[in-house]
Amino acid sequence: MIICPSRELAKQTYDVIEMFLAPLKEAGFPEIRPLLCIGGIDMRTQLDVLKKGVHIVVATPGRLKDLLAKKKMNLDNCRYLTLDEADRLVDLGFEDDIRGVIDHLKSQRQTLLFSATMPEKIWNFAKSALVKPVTVNVGRAGAANLDVIQEVEYVKEEARIIYLLECLQKTPPPVLIFCENKADVDYIHEYLLLKGVEAVAIHGGKDQEERHNAIEFFKNGKKDVLVGTDVASKGLDFPDIQHVINYDMPAEIENYVHRIGRTGRCGKTGIATTFINRNQTETTLLDLKHLLMEAKQRIPPVLAELVDPLEDAEAIAKESGVKGCQSCGGLGHRIADCPKRERQNSMAMAASRRDHFGGGGYRGEM
Repeated sequence: MIICPSRELAKQTYDVIEMFLAPLKEAGFPEIRPLLCIGGIDMRTQLDVLKKGVHIVVATPGRLKDLLAKKKMNLDNCRYLTLDEADRLVDLGFEDDIRGVIDHLKSQRQTLLFSATMPEKIWNFAKSALVKPVTVNVGRAGAANLDVIQEVEYVKEEARIIYLLECLQKTPPPVLIFCENKADVDYIHEYLLLKGVEAVAIHGGKDQEERHNAIEFFKNGKKDVLVGTDVASKGLDFPDIQHVINYDMPAEIENYVHRIGRTGRCGKTGIATTFINRNQTETTLLDLKHLLMEAKQRIPPVLAELVDPLEDAEAIAKESGVKGCQSCGGLGHRIADCPKRERQNSMAMAASRRDHFGGGGYRGEM
């Protein structure tokens, strides 16, 4: 069982599995049947495959939870569980769903969690869900890829869309553009089409067919630019991406690391251009500054001028044994000042109030 945070990543994983299984079938080995279990696809198609019996399931949490709840699938024989991009699975609110899936596993199993960043929440999940977990690190968890040249530009809010066209000239296609919200994705997509740029867009508001076609056209080289939200930043492998543009600097440094990791893959080099302005919080900019320093990248004047409350981050790291924030992995603040931790705490408090009072006033029973 392989669980992924997004439909696109699940489809990518399923395609790779099919690629490996095809030669085995041709060589006369017993058939190994895989199943792609994601939303946006008719469940009846998946049930037809299930009736024959399957050996490998690649799933997103929502559809998997539905099939288990309806008793259309059981995990009695599952011996191997993989959580891909585990930090995003936990962070996106799927933790209860994942624990529910684990409860369906009756036999002894091996569990693997893959993650580019290892915030405190993942550690806590691993300790509670696994038996004597072992950590294997390739470099520092949450560190930026050293094969990526990170360029940070101060661009005023109203000037970003014009400067975006200039940035597209830095490298030949394909190019990835990331935005924080769906409205910006649609706006940039339409703007690029009007300027004659071969572009496609992807975000959670589009139906599954649109999302699938956008990914396929971009991967096959039929389109030069893909504009998307963070749904396109989690584990997707696009060949030969030379340039990633962050139209918005994400509020959490983890998302920044995921985004720029779409380029500079498999030993190749790439460029990541990030627009910053006064809309970003000082904590976010300090995290970015320290990440650039760690990767020995050029520090723009607007970041160099920021007063660092940690002053000597390296000395603190040596003293505590932990670099930066233990909760989110940001290097520009400590756990006591983590905005993500504050947001998670407030969400937890809101959820507990909903449980206590019935969820939505008089509508809580509906």
